[in-house]
Amino acid sequence: MAKPLNLKLDRSARTPLTEQIRKGITSAIESGVLAPGARLPSWLDLAAQLGVARGTVRSAYEKLSAAQLIVASRATGTHVAHRPSIPARQEEAPDPGSFMEMYQELTAGPAIFQMGVPAHETFPAKLFARIRTRSFRREMSAPPMYPDARGELELRREIAAYLALTRGIECTPSQIIITGGFSSGLGLALRVLGLEQKKVWMEDPGFPFTRHGLELAKLSIVPIPVDADGIDVSYGIKHAPDAALVVVTPGQQAPLGSTLSLARRSHLLDWAAQEKAWVIEDDYLSELQLKGRATPALASLDRVGRVIHIGSFSKTLTPALRLGFVVAPASLAPRFAEVAACLAPPPGPSVQLATAEFMRDGHYMRHLRRTKRVYAAQGDALLKCLRPRAKDIVIAGLAVLLRLPDGAPDLSLARETLSFGLSPTPLSLWYASAASARPGLLLGIATSPQRRIEASCDRLFGIIDRLT
Repeated sequence: MAKPLNLKLDRSARTPLTEQIRKGITSAIESGVLAPGARLPSWLDLAAQLGVARGTVRSAYEKLSAAQLIVASRATGTHVAHRPSIPARQEEAPDPGSFMEMYQELTAGPAIFQMGVPAHETFPAKLFARIRTRSFRREMSAPPMYPDARGELELRREIAAYLALTRGIECTPSQIIITGGFSSGLGLALRVLGLEQKKVWMEDPGFPFTRHGLELAKLSIVPIPVDADGIDVSYGIKHAPDAALVVVTPGQQAPLGSTLSLARRSHLLDWAAQEKAWVIEDDYLSELQLKGRATPALASLDRVGRVIHIGSFSKTLTPALRLGFVVAPASLAPRFAEVAACLAPPPGPSVQLATAEFMRDGHYMRHLRRTKRVYAAQGDALLKCLRPRAKDIVIAGLAVLLRLPDGAPDLSLARETLSFGLSPTPLSLWYASAASARPGLLLGIATSPQRRIEASCDRLFGIIDRLT
């Protein structure tokens, strides 16, 4: 027997009756009211039941049949089609201990002491929004064409000028490829170089997302220790002289904050030139040097084209833009453009054009100067609050590193603070192995507003005293 249908039609609605019938039956099928195999009334019977024209119901049935929701047969009548059950999609939590669990924990927020994000208060959001609105209108009014795969020329010109002024890099706009941030730039560079199964030097400790990216690219990672002079180049040459790639943060080492010394810069570049190895420079803090002027980029010393410089606007503006850039050696620029065109296109033109205007009109440099003053004051206030309570603390880039006693559970400590709106980063996560890891907490300066530092430190040390 055909199952009765409780369809309610609204004859005053703009939606045609045929469409109302189709939607009503579809909803009943998808909600389980009509199970697979359930018999439906004939279109003649349903038309009489609803008091509508027979053609109205017949048209609705034809649409349902075309969507493979019902099956009509002269012999057996009309039935709900048998389909594989599709469970409702649910947002699943990442597996405990997986990379994605760590990724979500480190990028969750906003929270006090969180690393990797700039202060919300310093960003001129209204000004940038006005500029971006103009850029969006410009984009929408332009002819519908595919944009340059390397990125908008206006932005590449501004970046080239900025790098020459602040980082000492002499390059042309054709060497610059606009990306969706550092990770996008790293992926693009690894695709261009094609070094699968080759050895790569990686700072130890070093950025865990970069390490995992190298693993995904099927490179063999050789952890290289870091000290006050940056990555130990002599150690790398001794233990992996045949490495094809080095990934470094020479300006302010992540996470310890040391600057790669001039002697080691020269040693690294000489070795790379001799061995035909490539060097990826992660300029992750760019100009955000709190004391004094930032050192020139490693790429500014490269005379043979072995350094690939990667920068982003995530720490200086906001990671929400998903905007970065790669400076390719001249010999690799065509290859970078080719891979970008086919596999890694840049973000949409409007955000690029807005950033270009923001830089061209001097807003970017003014924003950096203002931001550095704010961060310097917050860093001083944080140190003042920490020094009476902890002996082993040091400025590490845009963070304060609070070292903990050997064996201290820095990961558990960091997780315990989350419910209180705090998000220090455990130092042990940055090491290649548990055997080499040292415990500690990295307290982000940018996300430590002065008015909340004292209360946040009280809460943090209360948790440390309880768990250590």
